[in-house]
Amino acid sequence: MPGETNLKILLSKLQPVLCEGDFVFASVDDSFQFDLDLVHAIFREKEGITLILKKEIADSLSLEYNYMASCITLDVHSSLESVGLTAAVSNALAKEKISCNVVAAYYHDHIFVDKQDANRAMKVLQQLTNQNN
Repeated sequence: MPGETNLKILLSKLQPVLCEGDFVFASVDDSFQFDLDLVHAIFREKEGITLILKKEIADSLSLEYNYMASCITLDVHSSLESVGLTAAVSNALAKEKISCNVVAAYYHDHIFVDKQDANRAMKVLQQLTNQNN
């Protein structure tokens, strides 16, 4: 089933869900061996491989990180071809001085915010949804 592309519908059905746990971003090189079951997300860059994983897993692997985040999943099934969702979400958070890192996956968008901003970010996203209903 294809995802939604209509921005008005997407914003009215964001359904933000705060995921349990603390997430970190760690960079490893190509030689680092890891179990994919332990990783929340992975992205290859020319400088290395970025792993997004739970803090306790990173600690158990002795990985270095300097940013602890909460993950908010937008439970609406957005299309990878939709236009404006990332901008609307990031702009709403920016107005409240909340930094965000957005990962768009096949079914949903995942918003990583500083751990201390998680509850405020949830309120902002719920307000964004309510404004579009």
